[in-house]
Amino acid sequence: MKKQILIVGGGTAGWITAGYLAKRLGADLPGGASVRLVESSAIGILGVGEGTFPTIRKTLATIGIDEAELVRRCGATFKQGARFANWRTGNDHYLHAFQQADERSGLELLPYWLLGAGGDEGWDEISTPQKKAADAHRAPKLPSHPDYVAPLNYAYHFDAVILAELLRDQAVANGVEHLTDTVTEVLVGEDGAIAGVRTEANGLLEADLYIDCTGFRAELIGKALGMPWRSCRDVLFCDSAIAIQVPYARPDDPIASYTISTAQQAGWIWDIGLDHRRGIGHVFSSAHSDDASAEAVLRGYIGQAADGLEMRTFRFDAGYREVNWHRNCVAIGLSSGFFEPLEATGIVFSEVAAAMVANLFPWGGDYETSARQFNEIMRRRYERTLDFIKLHYCLSERRDTQFWRDNVDPATVPDSLHELLDRWRFRPPNEMDIDANIDIFTEPSWQYVLYGMGWRTDLSARAGLFRYHDEARAAFAEVRRQAQFAIHNLPTNRELVEYARAGRFGAQGAAA
Repeated sequence: MKKQILIVGGGTAGWITAGYLAKRLGADLPGGASVRLVESSAIGILGVGEGTFPTIRKTLATIGIDEAELVRRCGATFKQGARFANWRTGNDHYLHAFQQADERSGLELLPYWLLGAGGDEGWDEISTPQKKAADAHRAPKLPSHPDYVAPLNYAYHFDAVILAELLRDQAVANGVEHLTDTVTEVLVGEDGAIAGVRTEANGLLEADLYIDCTGFRAELIGKALGMPWRSCRDVLFCDSAIAIQVPYARPDDPIASYTISTAQQAGWIWDIGLDHRRGIGHVFSSAHSDDASAEAVLRGYIGQAADGLEMRTFRFDAGYREVNWHRNCVAIGLSSGFFEPLEATGIVFSEVAAAMVANLFPWGGDYETSARQFNEIMRRRYERTLDFIKLHYCLSERRDTQFWRDNVDPATVPDSLHELLDRWRFRPPNEMDIDANIDIFTEPSWQYVLYGMGWRTDLSARAGLFRYHDEARAAFAEVRRQAQFAIHNLPTNRELVEYARAGRFGAQGAAA
């Protein structure tokens, strides 16, 4: 008899999980697992998280999503990182690029940059050609490159509501059974496991493994099973957001090749370019601002283009569950954890959780063994990601508002982040600090943010060990040359989107 998986809740988290598990666990095979998803038509999708991390390419490829179809149907554009403006001093910017430092010369270039061999350029600009290319609105690839392959690392921006629909259609094609119904009751057995969910139209639904994708409501893992939520408001103060969709002034306006994150007095504003509009939102702390002030800041950022446009406000409590797999129930998505939109961690946590469920699926009934490993890894992932997000705030030199003064207060910085910063006083972040099993952000990401925020690692005590300054300067010059080559040879972000819409893209373009 086939193992039964029931996913409760749709949206991006639910449909990524469904499509991925159907592929990985052989929903179309006699010996595979059966995957069903039940969602209510009365519950909408939050649909503001329009940014992703490069892992999304492998996830979508596994599910079976065609890249050109993603672009055409979801308004998707190409994202090469996140540009942070005004976070350090109030008049600055840097790029958290997706590209790793160019080390084809065989040299580790970061120490030489720290010792001045890179001149006045920032680490984000001198280490790879990506920043200059993205600043020029260039795409990461040519239309002739295969799906999900490019010379520059990338992810996407997209319409999250339409993405969920595309993922749904592909998941059903992968063998997922889709039920549109409302769950009225979650039944818990004497052993503390989920015994079934009762629905309005389909009655009692039973499964071997239940996956809670019900968002912040956490109908299974929270309300039914009582697994507690650990708030991180003592570290991350933002708990509110106002979002708006702004049409382009002209159809041929440039599309930004990165998320633009601009710091404000009590939070920050995201600015994401899709093919036909910009998604813009103000993330702020209700303890440091009120809704009216936050809306005024957002309208001031947008200007007259915001006149007459409707804004949506939503609240969240930054935090996560330390137990996300209890008995036969796993939480994925917002029911598991959420910090804030910064660095697009929402969707990537759904990706890694779905991958772990596929790898740890209890074929032999070993639920507790799988749960222990899953919970340990997810807890550590959340802890490390919390440190990474706080890094953006705690190194700021801004003291102009209480929000920034509170963020740099050492008492609001986790001990684990204090430890990392202590290490990096005299050496840069490297592979010793990264655990591939738990870290979503690898050492290049930490380096871009750390040095973008003005941190200086002091290598003076061992400066004499670095003997290849001329070679490093030549390598930096080569990066500059590559940047100019990329600017002159890569299409703009908008042009690449138009290639996809015209069917002249990737595998489809090659076939044509």
